[in-house]
Amino acid sequence: MGELCFACDAMLGRLARWLRFAGFDTTFLPDVPDPTVAGQARAEGRWLLTRDRRLAASTGPRVVLLRARTVGEQVAELRARLPLVARPELFFTRCSCCNGSLVELPREAVRDRVPPYVAVHASRFFSCPGCRRVYWPGTHPERITRKLLLWFCS
Repeated sequence: MGELCFACDAMLGRLARWLRFAGFDTTFLPDVPDPTVAGQARAEGRWLLTRDRRLAASTGPRVVLLRARTVGEQVAELRARLPLVARPELFFTRCSCCNGSLVELPREAVRDRVPPYVAVHASRFFSCPGCRRVYWPGTHPERITRKLLLWFCS
């Protein structure tokens, strides 16, 4: 089946973000009409994830209609339908905002793009070449990692 990649419709923005945290290639275009999202997902070989029954019925075979409302329940539902296994070494390798692959940068390259305290004290820096957002290990990764391990790896 290869690496799973996804397209989330406008109703699943939070799920898209968590799939990206887990390292899955996941598009999310909330302002694009559903037929366009479905067509793009089909053209790119993505699984379309939706809560919209009409969209799911009109899309084709690579669609998962999710009924759950919370992200944890959506992940559980998705894991019950697809061989979804996250690999911890891929956690935090994608931009949570635009889905780009993150690259590590030296402190000097991001010094003017992060708060002064962070520029001095953070141990590593990652940036998205697409949207230029900068990431560093702060207080959030530990909490997020616990959820990722619980939802995707247990």
